[in-house]
Order: sequence, then structure tokens, then C-alpha cells
Amino acid sequence: MKYLIAGLGNIGEEYRNTRHNVGFLMVDALAESGAVAFSSARYGAMADMRFRGRILKILKPSTYMNLSGKAVKYWLNKENIPLDNLLVITDDIDLNMGILRMKSKGSGGSHNGLNNIIEELGTSQFPRLRFGIGHDFERGEQVDYVLGHWTEEEKNIIATKKNIAVEMVKSFVMAGINLTMSRYNNK
Repeated sequence: MKYLIAGLGNIGEEYRNTRHNVGFLMVDALAESGAVAFSSARYGAMADMRFRGRILKILKPSTYMNLSGKAVKYWLNKENIPLDNLLVITDDIDLNMGILRMKSKGSGGSHNGLNNIIEELGTSQFPRLRFGIGHDFERGEQVDYVLGHWTEEEKNIIATKKNIAVEMVKSFVMAGINLTMSRYNNK
């Protein structure tokens, strides 16, 4: 069985350690757990990982956040991966810092990357893993916040949570979305 695990973020050094790029951090941790490296591919960087008989195509789109759907759609079609085997990993300002939530479907809310994927795929019926980055910003300062760099405290939270995120991805591919949600959500 083949899966597409897409971590959302923005390319470029200026975005490397920003809150909006937590999806990239999580797929980096996943690739590291499988001792695989990313290489340049169409619409992004791709790593191929095998895990207990499953093939994981790990994607970091190079299309910038707001056009993530182009890369996700391309790789789903190219690799003939069913929508149920897609997992999008993204930041979420509606969750407190470090909270991890897996969902089987849903709207994109205010997240332009998710909204573009929904638009490109023509559906919101795909799994996603949301990493809470909190909402410690004043009205009108959302963009500066999500594109802001991690504080030291946030870096410490990420260091502990990224391993749980990797466990959740592996549970998703082995046990499925429902068991993974009941095992990890609300903890």
C-alpha cells in the first residue's frame, strides 16, 4: 500500500523556523525516523520511506503554502494514491501550542494551504494532522504571527511533540484514521 504524507510549509531560508512551516518540521522528523533523505522532485522535495510493508511518499511542496494543492494533486495522481491514503500535516492557530489533532475531513478554515488543497482536489474529505501553534497575537497580526519564528519555549515543545507526530503518522498508515484518532486525539 502506498501513502502520500504531505507536510505544508514555505520554501526559502527566511521561512525555515517559522510557525507556518511546522508541517515541514514534522515530515523531516518522519523521514529521519526512516533514515531517508529528501531529493528534489516535481513541485517539491520527496523522500521515499518503507514502513512495515507500506510505501510512504513524503512530500514538502515547493509551491509555497497558498498553492500546496498543485503539488498534492500532482503526486496523488502520479503515484495513483487513493484520497484515503493522503495525510496532510499542517499548522493550526485554533489549537493551543503543541496540541496534535488528526481529522478525517473538514474545512480549511483560515488556512490558505488547506483551502488550496480542497480547491484542487474538489473535496475536503481527506485526512489531516493539525499541529497547534496557538493564537498569541492581536487582531490583525495573524500573518506576522504565523510567519514569525519559534520562541525558545515553543522549540522545546516541538522537540517533544514531533516524536508523537511521527507515531501518529505511522499509526495512520498501519491502523487507519479512526483508531489513530481515538488513540491520540484529546491527549
